[in-house]
Amino acid sequence: MLTLPETDLVVHPLCLGSNIFGSNADEAESHAVLDAYRSHGGNFIDTADAYNQWVDGHVGGESETIIGSWLKKINSRAEIVIATKVSKMDTRPGLSPANIFAACEESLNRLQTDYIDLYYSHGDDPDVPMEETLGAYAQLIAQGKVRYIAASNFSPDRLRMALEISKEHNLPSYVAVQEKYNLVDRATYENDMAQTVAEFGLSNIPYYGIARGFLSGKYRPGVTDVDSKRAAGALEYAHEKNFAVLEAMDAMALTHNASMSAIALAWLRAQSTVSTPIASARTAAQLHEIIQVVDLSDDELAALSALTV
Repeated sequence: MLTLPETDLVVHPLCLGSNIFGSNADEAESHAVLDAYRSHGGNFIDTADAYNQWVDGHVGGESETIIGSWLKKINSRAEIVIATKVSKMDTRPGLSPANIFAACEESLNRLQTDYIDLYYSHGDDPDVPMEETLGAYAQLIAQGKVRYIAASNFSPDRLRMALEISKEHNLPSYVAVQEKYNLVDRATYENDMAQTVAEFGLSNIPYYGIARGFLSGKYRPGVTDVDSKRAAGALEYAHEKNFAVLEAMDAMALTHNASMSAIALAWLRAQSTVSTPIASARTAAQLHEIIQVVDLSDDELAALSALTV
């Protein structure tokens, strides 16, 4: 277990992503994954109000609803750290105070809880003064409905501005970011955001930790038919340079008696500004592939980094 920087949230080294709950995985399948995660000591679940509004017939909130029914079933809310998000739901767009208050109430109802541990601004909203957004979060924190706030998909300049406004006006401050980052998709985060995260003592809780499934090892030269609704996204990474990364990971997986996904997540955890990466699973079997925590040697980390620089 680890403590997220700037918080007292003690979490498992794998944050379970739930973006597929209610789409690729129905309620029963999602509960099975959540049960398996908890059986391994997992306690950190990431969702958003917007999940899964992109699916035909869905309006958003489906993932939160499934998590809420699971929380009711296990009746152990205090043991679970819940992160959700606001600003990208079609019916609750943006970061105005009115929208944040309404969206928070709706998320609480779907999650069947009275507080959110980590509440993200899911995206920046340049049309709303940051003082107003942060002031709304201050009210939610004072009411006990939110414990900490974080930012996702911000530019470094806008994140810095928000952090400075928080300090200047004694308002709640973002304690983490959630940005895309993985072994084969490094440049944007490392060149743009990592320095700001390090400077302010925050951490990244990165999404796409196994590159939409590519780093699971299922996608190899000539393989075009993988049983996954995310296959098209994973195949974007399928080229010669990245296949060389998989070959290096193969040897490490054998050495550590671990899955390829566990190796990919181990590299990610070892990066100085990362706290705990996010990965998702459609089945309990897939959960077992991502849950193992592996410690790679310095030489192994350097070898992987050299292949993807």
